[in-house]
Amino acid sequence: MRSLRILAAAATLVLSLLPASAATAAPAGPPPRPAAGPGPDTSLTTHAYTYADAPLGQPLKGFAPYLFPGDNLSTKYPGGLVWSYFALNEVMKDPASCAVFDWSVFEKALDEAAVWGRQVAFRFYLEYPGGSGTHPGNGIPPCLNGKMALRTNGFWGTVSPDYDDPDVIAALTSFINAFAQRYDRAGPGGTADPRIGFMSLGLVGLWGEWHTWPYDRDAADGYPDLMPTDATIRTIIGAYDAAFSNIQLEVRYPLAGTETANIGFHDDSWPYKEWRGGQLKGMTLPMSMNGWDDAFLQLQLNTGTENRWTTQSIGGEARPEIQGSLYTDWPNGSNQVDDVLAATELTHITWMINQTGAGGYSTSDPKVAAGVRKMGYNLHIPQANFNATAAGTFKVGVTMQNTGVAPFYYPWTTVIGLRDAAGTIVKTWDTSWDLRQVQPLKIRAFPDWNAGAGYLDYGRPVNFSTTLSTAGVPAGSYSLVLKVRNPLETVTPAVLRARPAASRLTDWVIDQWRPTLPLSFANANQGTDGWVNLGAVSTSGTCTGDCVAPSVPAGLAVTGVTSSSVGLSWSPSTDNVGVTGYQVLRDGTQVGTATGTTFTDTGRPPGQTSQYTVRAVDAAGNVSGPSAAVSATTTGCAGDCTAPTAPTGLTASAGGTGVSLSWSPSTDNVGVTGYEVLRGSTLVGTPTGTSFTDTGLTPSTVYTYTVKARDAAGNRSPASGAVTVTTPAAPAGLLLDDFDGSPAYPSAAQNDLGRWTGGNCFLDGGGSGVVTGGALSLRYDNCGWFGSDVGVDLSNRTYLVIRVKGAAGGEQTHFNLGLGGTTKVFADYTLDGGAHPALTTSYQDIRIPLVANGISRNSPSQLTMGFWYGGSSTITIDSISFV
Repeated sequence: MRSLRILAAAATLVLSLLPASAATAAPAGPPPRPAAGPGPDTSLTTHAYTYADAPLGQPLKGFAPYLFPGDNLSTKYPGGLVWSYFALNEVMKDPASCAVFDWSVFEKALDEAAVWGRQVAFRFYLEYPGGSGTHPGNGIPPCLNGKMALRTNGFWGTVSPDYDDPDVIAALTSFINAFAQRYDRAGPGGTADPRIGFMSLGLVGLWGEWHTWPYDRDAADGYPDLMPTDATIRTIIGAYDAAFSNIQLEVRYPLAGTETANIGFHDDSWPYKEWRGGQLKGMTLPMSMNGWDDAFLQLQLNTGTENRWTTQSIGGEARPEIQGSLYTDWPNGSNQVDDVLAATELTHITWMINQTGAGGYSTSDPKVAAGVRKMGYNLHIPQANFNATAAGTFKVGVTMQNTGVAPFYYPWTTVIGLRDAAGTIVKTWDTSWDLRQVQPLKIRAFPDWNAGAGYLDYGRPVNFSTTLSTAGVPAGSYSLVLKVRNPLETVTPAVLRARPAASRLTDWVIDQWRPTLPLSFANANQGTDGWVNLGAVSTSGTCTGDCVAPSVPAGLAVTGVTSSSVGLSWSPSTDNVGVTGYQVLRDGTQVGTATGTTFTDTGRPPGQTSQYTVRAVDAAGNVSGPSAAVSATTTGCAGDCTAPTAPTGLTASAGGTGVSLSWSPSTDNVGVTGYEVLRGSTLVGTPTGTSFTDTGLTPSTVYTYTVKARDAAGNRSPASGAVTVTTPAAPAGLLLDDFDGSPAYPSAAQNDLGRWTGGNCFLDGGGSGVVTGGALSLRYDNCGWFGSDVGVDLSNRTYLVIRVKGAAGGEQTHFNLGLGGTTKVFADYTLDGGAHPALTTSYQDIRIPLVANGISRNSPSQLTMGFWYGGSSTITIDSISFV
């Protein structure tokens, strides 16, 4: 995740990237309404249904937390997506060829997300300042070594390729085509790989965000331009547009080449308000709604692309500074959070990266729930039309409408089924209905359209219909049901275990597998299994003779396991004529039959966990529904059966509301892959190294920790010796940050208020500075920026207190400090009595009066420090607080 937000100077770059046609373009205006389709078949009986809020966890919408290997995604806010970056050289590894790809790292990520029932949104990059923590900072493929010029972005410490070099363009195009060939048509019927949600177009610029600020087209600042030309941008955008037909693509800006491309947009600052020159304006909403001239929607209005959402997805990232407080004032905004409802309705955003919110929001918070339900699609079935009896063929009509802000963007299959009295689906029919046709009923008008304030009619209820055959269906009474099939259902544990060794997940990860999220309608008549009950229907059937299936077997139990077998038993089923046998299924696949009520599944590998069900069969071939499933694990283990040694030397130190732990590494016959940190009996972390910081704890509280080691086969060591630690009492005043390692700087990207913090261009810590001895050391040479979001009302505070020292003394003229609309060289701030700050080589508490220095206490925004004044030294900050 990024360590710094881009400053206001980037506006010049953004505007310079727009296609030349933008100078004469105008807003597209209200999109034309879709044509009205056929109405419901009124010759059939109408069945009406009640609206009810859909569940919070929906596929392909909502919040996307970061995907970290081994993370427990069940602790995140419900949703169907995760987000990840990938360096291009993680898949283009061959130094001899830019046409050879190793997709293992990407495959593992897709599969690990699928374990948790989520699709992946992602971006590939060449430059990532400092790296993401799990992916490298330099993503340039080795096949380009020696073939193009390399340029250094001194501000960020990254290396940029010459994006206009023909070899670079060829390599990027090779990747685009190879990726599309592998994943764009890998799903059922040539659709997208079911594990993929959205692809953010990266490759160019810092973080793949299509900018190289400040080394950009703004020549006035004296920095060289590292951005590609418009011709190169058009070539790359055109390659994406030509190669992909199914995966939804998104790009940061309406760049050259996007004018008519089938590519959506991605807002990386949603819906943030930024201070520039003493003014606070939005980075998402347009100028007509107090946005900056480079705001996300203003750029679309400039290029007439503001209606791209009707066919192409809109995603983004909630600006890290406001992620935790995004919905505090829903549906409005406050401070640096813009009008959230307006931003949702006008961007038509379907999903967003929101790491802080996904890990911190409560499902019981009605404001967050309303906000996430408003995103993307919100499908409702108000009625269906079908008769209560069916013979031979029968017609079913279903009306769908959308009260969300965007359509559902993928052609997932809608399935009609019959469910018997026992709850078993006995018959299904796939339809050809296209959910993408169900557009939002109303859309919010831009002021720029001059179409009047408020909302405009847009989409319409869509009346789908199909004619079905009852052939092979026994006569009887059923419930007619409907479900949208999530194609991720095909990625089962059995499929994951059969992956090639290079991309196979460990058994420990696969064992966390969760069922996929069904696409849920806003209907009271939909069950948690995803089936919508449309109503009762009876069939005369085409069956003669014995048409009654046996009862579902009950009492399935595991009678014993060995290292290679599983024994099962169950109670006998009943039948109107007679049960002739049973089918035994392992993980959904039939593996044997039995004439009695016992079965032994043999030839199983050691240490293997499987799910078993049983179905009864009669002489006429009627098959019962499946029994309740049971789980069984064979004894022993296959392959690596040796657990790591227990970690030793566990130590703990408490600071603020966190505890920092470290231990000596364990050993293993193959290799230790990670550790599990337990607070009491609760798993709180799964680090890969020998340290961990547990945050968000209660002051003055005793905690006990142990650590276990884990290897790739899932073997776990005994627990380490326990360590007990007491967190300190809460500090006086309001602590912004004391750099005690909790949260960890800069990796956590959070200060002690739980808000964003970070730095760049310093000489240590990959540009961020380093924490040592419980203090932040910032070593600089006429370059450096540090920021820490405040975002709380300081009306009851009098001073900003910075406990700080300098390496040589006198560093107060080397940097400025900005807070609450005021920015001055540090030495120019006025202290009580008229003195000014002066750094020495010893720590001192510098108390800056807020009001006397013109600092806004009710809107302090972000504390920043900029080291651009010719100095070269080190300052060390022990703490920053307000009293």
